[in-house]
This record gives sequence, structure tokens and C-alpha cells, in this order.
Amino acid sequence: MNTPDQVIYINEDKCRNSYSCVRACPVNAIEVRPERLHPVIIADRCIGCGLCYLSCSPGAVEFRDSRARVKKILQSGRPTAALIAPSLASEFDDITDYRKFVGMIRTLGFTYVHEVSFGVDLVAFAYKKLFEESSGKYYITANCPSIVEMIEKYRPHLVPNLAPLVSPMIATAMVTRDLYGEDIANVFIGPCIDIKEEAGLYREKSLIEAVLTFIEIRQLFVENEIQEKAVKMAEFDPPYGCWGSLYPYPAGILQAAGIKRDLVSSQIITASGTEDVREAVNDFDHHIDTIRHHFNLFFCQGCMLGPGMIRHDERYRRRSLVKQYAEKRVEALDKTQWKKDMDRWSALDLTRTFRANDQRIPEPSPEAVNEVMKIIGKENRVEELNCNACGYGSCREFATTVAKGLAVPEMCHTYNLRNKQEYIETLRLTNRKLSETKKALKESEEQAMREKDAAQDASETMNSMLNKLPNGVVIVDNELKILHSNESFIDIIGEDARAIAEIIPGLSGADLKTLLPFNVYNIFSFVLRENESVISRDVQLEDRMFNISIFPIRQNRIAGAVIRDLFSPEVQREEVITRVTDVIDKNLEMVQKIGFLLGEGASETEKMLNSIVEQYRQKKNETGK
Repeated sequence: MNTPDQVIYINEDKCRNSYSCVRACPVNAIEVRPERLHPVIIADRCIGCGLCYLSCSPGAVEFRDSRARVKKILQSGRPTAALIAPSLASEFDDITDYRKFVGMIRTLGFTYVHEVSFGVDLVAFAYKKLFEESSGKYYITANCPSIVEMIEKYRPHLVPNLAPLVSPMIATAMVTRDLYGEDIANVFIGPCIDIKEEAGLYREKSLIEAVLTFIEIRQLFVENEIQEKAVKMAEFDPPYGCWGSLYPYPAGILQAAGIKRDLVSSQIITASGTEDVREAVNDFDHHIDTIRHHFNLFFCQGCMLGPGMIRHDERYRRRSLVKQYAEKRVEALDKTQWKKDMDRWSALDLTRTFRANDQRIPEPSPEAVNEVMKIIGKENRVEELNCNACGYGSCREFATTVAKGLAVPEMCHTYNLRNKQEYIETLRLTNRKLSETKKALKESEEQAMREKDAAQDASETMNSMLNKLPNGVVIVDNELKILHSNESFIDIIGEDARAIAEIIPGLSGADLKTLLPFNVYNIFSFVLRENESVISRDVQLEDRMFNISIFPIRQNRIAGAVIRDLFSPEVQREEVITRVTDVIDKNLEMVQKIGFLLGEGASETEKMLNSIVEQYRQKKNETGK
């Protein structure tokens, strides 16, 4: 799963599964699996080039945010140094003077502000010496962190050919450390994303404490309400660079060292941009003995168009901005002082080492690739369109990636079209069945409405009949909430129940525990819990005596009760027997409907009523009255 701890990761909340990031990734570091909702960037395989970040229109691809880290550093009380990449001329063309930009950086709270162009000069002359002493060994420059990671992970056998020199960022950090002591906190500000990863390689030495992209520094300006018009001009802190200001050009570092670049005598080939770099590395790998040149490589089109910048167009306009800026800086440079500074810090140890980190995935078997080709409908060579819509060079290359488990067939355009046609046909059949189902549903709804109307009529009739019974009737659920009660029950309870009934007909939903004393509603709880009837129990409510019979209707869920006023003339034993018998004989149909609405059949109701009659008869026989 992607996490913000990675240099580059996918925010799944924003991802729309366009797979543009997968197509853009030059090393297949983004995995797509059927069991996952979204693509995942595999941190170990990623080279931090930022092409996925640039290609994602929804902005789902994000990079590690270092602003909080920098704020903490600035608030720590330690001396801080901002190391500014020479690409500032390409990015901040909206700021009228670079000295205004320096003033804005100082306003953020940085103690010192250094331009990395001096570090470029140091590294450039170290390269010149390395090339002059190469003695037939050919090198690939190690200034671009994405190039370094690509070699370490995907051409690990070429690691010995990586030039063993630090990047200009690290060289500048070494200078500020020498100037200000071990406690200095260096923060690099530039156009690159993957340089955040490179800075982490020097964490133990604390050379670089944090890295901000130009995007992030702009955000900090906005957060702190720092505007050009509100700050004073300020100059960079020395030492100042010379032609290192041309570093944003792919060949700028060669120019800084005065290395020849003509076609005849030059020993160095410069390549930039994804396609040219991939081809250059491949040719270096297979044909260096024929080429016999060092390779100066940058994954972007130079550092004036890095992924950590706001815009990535108008390349030639930006080249002009960099050139004009470099000329202005060199024109104002004290060359004598520059030479003294170069002599002083050329003694720094600018060497570094690299390690192979092989991330290559073994090639799948031909059978596995052919199986994928069959799935995507490219079983025969003549069917291989090689349309590149998937982002891969050919259908077979795409099938190989699928077989490796890094992609899914749905990324194939023709596969999706074929599936779409099949889906449309399936949809037609489904729509036909849906139409038939809709018709049947309509008829069913009409029948249900008729039954509902009939049930409502029956319910109204039964409610009317219940309300005419002289005895109180109440039905409750397992929480002793009233489901229904008749007028006689409301009269028995008294004025409180009558007031509630005016708002809630039949006391539906009222809590029986608030209407009856504990000794009465506890009998209901017993019936519901034990699923046993309690017949003809005499109870006293205030100054009146009542006879109550409670019986289960649905086991442990619903119970009903009949309550009789013992002092009422209508409830004399003989008369009750006569009335109940008459109810059973003449109104069975009504009782059945009542039982249906209460969740119980008519037989339950008849049984209950018969039990009441039988109880009275027994008592009569016992007393002889």
C-alpha cells in the first residue's frame, strides 16, 4: 500500500484509475492488480523521476511534503542555510529580481542563503579531472538521482561505471558545513523530487536536513504571506558560483568545467529526457567499446523543467531565462575571489560510492506471455496492433508486463473494445429481461395495492369492532411498547392515557411501564419471557379491581391482554360467558382478521377466548352460583 513516507505515492482518495501513471512509468514500478482498487507505486522499484506525478491529471500522485519538517528546523533556534538550485531563474520568472527572491527566503527565517552554483563549479572540475584520468574507463555522471537509481536498480552491472562523485547539492552542503560548523541545518530548495531520497543517504552525516521543491517553497511563501513587494533585496551568501549557474542546461556542468563539446574532440555525450536517456543507457551497456565516450545524463530535459516545478513547458524560453541569469551572475563575479574559493574548497572529499539494488523481475516463460496474448485477443502475430495505447512499446511487451504481475489486461485498448461489444450485447439481453421483470413487477405492485386497500379496510373495520368491546384490549411487544389498544383499555387507565391517545391513536408506541404499576406490567414480562399465559388474575388499579388475562401471541415477541372491570355490571360472570360465546360464534371472521394483524391466526384468538369462557364456567361450578 502507498504511504506518504514514500518519496512518491498515490493518494487513493483522488485516484480515478486512468492508469496514466502506469503508462508513464519508465521502469514498471507501478503495480496494478485485480484485487486492488487502485494502482500502487512500489517504493523499492521507483526511481523518483516524477513522470507519474506529471501525467496524473486528477492529482492523485503526490510526493512527500517536507514543509512541516522545514518549519520545525526554522523554529529550532539552530543556524539554518537555504541551498538554492540555479534553476531558480527558470522557475521564478514572476519575481522581478533574484535578490527579491533571496529576501523572501530570508524572511522565512533562514540564517544564510547560498546558491548551489558554487557546488556545481566544484563538482564540474572534479568531473574534468576524473575524465582526464579515466584511462579507457568510461563513466556515467551521477548528478541526477533518478539516473543513479535507474542504474542501481535496473542496470546493476553498470554501477562501477557511475562516476564516484557527489551531486552539487551535497558539495554545497559540505561548503556550508565547513563555513558555519557542524550545527548548521542545510535545506535544499530545487526542482527535483527524487533528490529528497538522495538527501536521505547523508542523514547520518546531517549534511542535508530537508529538501523543498520549488512547489513547496511557493506554498510556504503563501502560508506566511510573503510577497515580493513587501521584502527588501538581499544577496546570496558567498562563496559565489561562476558558470555553475548554467547547471539547469543538460550540458551546463560541462560548460562550467570548460570541457570541450565539439563533435571531434569531445569525449562526452549528453542526453536528457526519458526516451533519449533510456536509449543512451542501453547503448552504453551494449556498445560502449564502440562509442568510447563518457555519458552525461539527466532524466528530465535539464533541471530547468524538473517535476518539482510549477510549470513544465516553454523549454526554450526557460533556456533563455537561465542563460540571461548566468551571464548576469558571471558578469558581476569577482573572478579572483572565485579562484581563491575554488582553491580552498577543492580539497573537500567529493567522492561517493554506490550500491547495486537489483529490482529486475525475471522474464516470464513464453507460455505465460502467450497465454496473456490469447486473453487480450492477440494470439496471432497479424493481430498485434502495437498501438502503444497501453503505454508499452508493443503488445508482446505489454503481455510480458501482465505476466510479471505488474499490469492487468484491462489496460489494453482493443481488449476493452472487444469486452465492450460483449458487454453491450449482454446489456441488450439484460434490458430485455429487465423490461419483462418491470412489467411483472408493475402487475405485482397493482395487486399489492389492491391487497393493501383491502387490508386497510379490514383493519379499520376490526379497529372499530375492537373499540366497541366493553373489555380493555392491549397488545405489547417484548420491550413492553404498546402496539395497539382499544378505547376500553384507555378508559381503564385513566386521564393520562386519554391525553396521550389524543396525540397517539391507540397509544401506539407508548411504554406500558409508564401506564401500569409494576405488579401489573411485570405479569406481561413473565408471559413474554416464559411464553405462558396468565389467565384471570385479579389486580387492583388505584381504588378499582380488575380481572386480567395475558397470553402470548408470538413467542417472546408479542403478547396480548384482556382486562375487565370487576365492578362493572356488564362483567357479571353469566353475562360475560354469554357475550364471549356470542363473540366466538358470530364474529369469528372478525377475530381471524384481528389475529392476522396482530401476527397470530384466528385459532389463537379463539383458544384465548374459549379459555376465558371455560375459566368462568369452572368457577361457577365450584361456587354453585
